[in-house]
Amino acid sequence: MSDPAWAVLPDDQLLAIRLCDLELAIAGTEIEGRIGHVNDELEARGLVRPHYWLSDEWFTPDGVPGVAIPFYLAHSRLAKLELAQMLEVEGGDHESCLRILRHEAGHAIDNAYRLRRRPTRRRLFGTPDTPYPEYYTPKPYSKSHVHHLDHWYAQSHPDEDFAETFAVWLDPQSMWPSRYAGWPAARKLEYMDRLMRQLAGTGPKVTSRREVDPLKRLRKTLGEHYKKKREHYGLDHPDFYDSDLRNLFSDAPAYARNPSAARFVQHVRRDVRATVASFTDSYQYTIDQLIVTIIARCRELNLRLTDTEEATTVDFMVFLTVQTMNYLHSGRHRVAL
Repeated sequence: MSDPAWAVLPDDQLLAIRLCDLELAIAGTEIEGRIGHVNDELEARGLVRPHYWLSDEWFTPDGVPGVAIPFYLAHSRLAKLELAQMLEVEGGDHESCLRILRHEAGHAIDNAYRLRRRPTRRRLFGTPDTPYPEYYTPKPYSKSHVHHLDHWYAQSHPDEDFAETFAVWLDPQSMWPSRYAGWPAARKLEYMDRLMRQLAGTGPKVTSRREVDPLKRLRKTLGEHYKKKREHYGLDHPDFYDSDLRNLFSDAPAYARNPSAARFVQHVRRDVRATVASFTDSYQYTIDQLIVTIIARCRELNLRLTDTEEATTVDFMVFLTVQTMNYLHSGRHRVAL
């Protein structure tokens, strides 16, 4: 099967294409095989399989036992564009894709069997009617929630806690009885195990095949899509002080002939961004926005290196990690779109 005409366009022209004009399908793609993998795990547990469709993001609509898959996973050219626009491809590799699919399957099962109404589910996980916050404050050392997706996502909302717990329970490799032994989160996993065993082989209460925001109905352009997405994951108010930068660099005349701090940060930007993202479980795009602001401020203050580039790289990585963690734990960590 030949590639569509838009597959050879440069980024600036591709961004002008509407999502509905991409004319993509799940069949025949890598994502189809990954969906099949998770469906096999569900069938082995006697649970219903969700239905799937392409949209602009990962999501499971309220009341629908189905999962929306982001369009960029249906074609390598669009995955490349996602990487260029957002600096990473969420679900782009096999293992991370399976983690997200298990999480979304948890939402779909929740909807299919109307589990939100159960008193024990509400007592253990919280009230599903709790409004979704724009930001949440993660507690990295909490043992009341499982660790599955990045950003301690189980802590963002009761429904996400349920879906994350389901995903850990479903994963054949999670070894949850031993990994979470002694944790308060173990009670949630034990309840999930009992509940899913009760549901095994029973028919779902909701059988709707409704698709919300399918790709074929999205008339926005790729450019409009990414503009909104970058605004969502960008920094509102980067929180660092000139004194912090002057501790790392200097504007003293004695260092006037040393390399520019702005040029140095630009040089190490990509490697440092990826490393700090792995340290902090942060989106690379969020970190990159902080780096952009740091570069601009270094240029405004005419800061220079005071040590070797090798030593400064280590110091800058520590500085950036601290600034990122301060941002994450200031009560302003983004909930996913």
